[in-house]
Amino acid sequence: MPIRLLIVDDSALVRKLLTEMLGKDRDIEIVGTAADPFAARERIKQLNPDVITLDVEMPRMDGITFLENLMRLRPMPVVMVSSLTQHGADITLRALELGAIDFVPKPKVDVAGSLTNYAEELIAKVKMAAGARVNPRATAPRPVAMQVDERRSADAVLPAVSGRRVLRTTDRIIAIGASTGGTEAIREVLDALPADAPAIVISQHIPAAFSKPFAERVNRSSQMSVCEAQDGQYILPGHVYIAPGDRHLIVERDGARYRCRLSDGPHVNRHRPSVDVMFRSVAQNVGPNAVGVILTGMGDDGARGLKEMLEAGAGTIAQDEASSVVWGMPGAAHKLGAAQHVMPLHRIPAQILALSNEAGASRAVG
Repeated sequence: MPIRLLIVDDSALVRKLLTEMLGKDRDIEIVGTAADPFAARERIKQLNPDVITLDVEMPRMDGITFLENLMRLRPMPVVMVSSLTQHGADITLRALELGAIDFVPKPKVDVAGSLTNYAEELIAKVKMAAGARVNPRATAPRPVAMQVDERRSADAVLPAVSGRRVLRTTDRIIAIGASTGGTEAIREVLDALPADAPAIVISQHIPAAFSKPFAERVNRSSQMSVCEAQDGQYILPGHVYIAPGDRHLIVERDGARYRCRLSDGPHVNRHRPSVDVMFRSVAQNVGPNAVGVILTGMGDDGARGLKEMLEAGAGTIAQDEASSVVWGMPGAAHKLGAAQHVMPLHRIPAQILALSNEAGASRAVG
């Protein structure tokens, strides 16, 4: 059966463009449109859609208030359509907290031309949302075909090396990768870690305009100090470094210390930042002093890099299917044999600390 989609946006032009682009895919049926949340509420009752695309800023009732009511009364997959601005980022991150599955940016200029270029992304995210898990008590999601770009691997940014000896130090690094559903999964993990936890580096698939507001938002709730990573920045215990939304984050060894390096290299697995690139750098430069964690996300970015970390002696963790919004990335890592531990999200913080302590104990014995 095709995915039944309801489009909610106050702009008649955007409604028309979304209808034309998404309606071309035979797996998607546009069952209706609505210009505001009040009309959307009636359309949902009448049409029973599988997925909604929801504008952030609308008259009569804003998208966030509507989403909050929707998730309380009738939870269902929602893809937000938001502007790439500071205000748009804050609202969109709030929408993800409330349960929206994902978002697509709404360009500020040349709306028709820019949105047309987004057709492939829009279609992929609507299909993904249809099979995503809205809450942990939902039934198992429909399988979703994941599109993988095999044209570039992490080799395009950071060549693989063999036989490199990684010096053991007292510093440990936790590397976390995520995509769809990852902003909330990351926040939950960081909120459960103590202020003196080992340093953490994170690559989350997110637009450039969103990564700094995301870091600031997580910093307000975490006991650790969270920031958007800067090139050359030393990596310190008790601190979290989130990759900027348009640059790869690479962990570089500097004597007995580590630094963040940012790269404008090509997209890897369709993404920049790429989790594979970050994981490879950690495997090469941190090795057994690291722990790798792959969380919810669409696609398979990070699976190969996590395998490289495991082969370098690092502890590895993947989020399980039941607690993932989309079990693409962690599922691919599990299939590849890259994850030593596959577990629910709420158990991952304790496992991170346990693996970090094991690494520290082995160094003390050695």
